[in-house]
Amino acid sequence: MLSKPSIAQDSLQVHLGGALRFNYLYNSWDQQQRDQGGAILYDVLLLNVKAAYKKVLLDAEYRQYAASFGGGFLKHAWMGYEFREGEQIQVGLASVPFGLQPYASNNWFFNIGYYVGLEDNYDMGIRYLRRKEHWDYDIAFFKNAETLDVGGDVELSYSRFAYDVVGRNKKNNQVNGNLVYKTLGAVKQRIGISGQYGGIYNMDTQEVGNHYAGALAYEADYRKWNLKASFVHAVMNPRNAEGESNEVIEMAAYGSAYEVATNFNLYTFGVSRRMDINRGILKQLTAYNDFGYMQKARRAFENSYMNVTGVRANIGPVITYVEYAAGYNHSWFGGNFVDDFSRGNPDAKLQGRFNINLGYYF
Repeated sequence: MLSKPSIAQDSLQVHLGGALRFNYLYNSWDQQQRDQGGAILYDVLLLNVKAAYKKVLLDAEYRQYAASFGGGFLKHAWMGYEFREGEQIQVGLASVPFGLQPYASNNWFFNIGYYVGLEDNYDMGIRYLRRKEHWDYDIAFFKNAETLDVGGDVELSYSRFAYDVVGRNKKNNQVNGNLVYKTLGAVKQRIGISGQYGGIYNMDTQEVGNHYAGALAYEADYRKWNLKASFVHAVMNPRNAEGESNEVIEMAAYGSAYEVATNFNLYTFGVSRRMDINRGILKQLTAYNDFGYMQKARRAFENSYMNVTGVRANIGPVITYVEYAAGYNHSWFGGNFVDDFSRGNPDAKLQGRFNINLGYYF
């Protein structure tokens, strides 16, 4: 392994890393699994590379999940140029600058925005970012989501990390802007506003609809405490074929697709506390609770929410998440997977999952 890349290197510097992760899970909705006392499953093998030659940069990560979970795919992959410290341009499969950065959550599951493509999302395009003492600026143009096949009439693959529009619709020509004001002192605060706007091309009607979203974000650090809060309003206007509803749209990741309401608000709130241990290989514990609520504009649709309570342990190169995650009308928590994030079910029950994620990072 070579040294971690730094700026203004006269020779190519490369850093290789990755992780191997496993899950223990116990689901409240799976009686057979409960009878067996839960299950231990392979999660992911991920490999990443960072490189720098003078001011020319590269950053990429490949992930290999089980075949039933989407198999192998890129999480991100971009080439860039660093004009000066804190100012970059990135080209390729880059992070979408929207909402709380880099995450609106503290836990392994992320928050509810991830499941509708609005947290830790990546698209194909160009991104400019600048980091100053009190201000962060991000401007980006994304031509399309990560596309694996050539052809205008080819549906996007479900094998992807970030949730995005699939099926007979495709997002294209998306513009993003993100502005964050930072305060210093005893309480370090980040106050942000984000916006995005783009097209939705329908392969059947050959017409272009649109989508847009706006976000207000707040984060504060005080001693060992951290608080995250955000509000998001999102609308998608697909031009579907006659007889198909424009009130739902198909999204996919990890090899599976489901419906999402095309008009909704998201509210997220998270709090965490860090505890520095430094005893033997146990370095740090972080306790947290993250809550997310999806309010759908259509009154006939049932709203969705999730809550995750847990502890993250940093044990040398091993990071372990011990969590209890609960969801209502949430596709990944025991409901009707297909339409929990669209129509929902008024008779749905709150379901929970106890999860331990064990990862060795190198």
